[in-house]
Amino acid sequence: MPGYVCLVSRVHAVELHHLSIDQADAFMRDARRVSLALSGVTGAVKLNYEIHGNTLPHLHMHFFPRYVGDPFEGRAIEPRSVTQPVYAAGQFAVVRDRLLHALGTVGPDMGVDS
Repeated sequence: MPGYVCLVSRVHAVELHHLSIDQADAFMRDARRVSLALSGVTGAVKLNYEIHGNTLPHLHMHFFPRYVGDPFEGRAIEPRSVTQPVYAAGQFAVVRDRLLHALGTVGPDMGVDS
């Protein structure tokens, strides 16, 4: 889905409850910050949030923007079933730059605190 984001905790933890209260608060503040920026940038009608950790045992959260008429409308997103490119030529850079601008940051770490 265009606008997919993965927020990765800077503090190593497998589970959210392995973080201290302050670290967990910072991670959730960052999640809210990404959610707000991503919603504004993409115009998504809904954002889906996922935390699994089955294949990568490090705390991270997936953000999946949902759109009217998206291929998974009315059901769960199955990213591995997508066979077509998600972005048109140059579209990824535009979305990335808008998201970075909305977050008010520059650089590869996007300025997240957790």
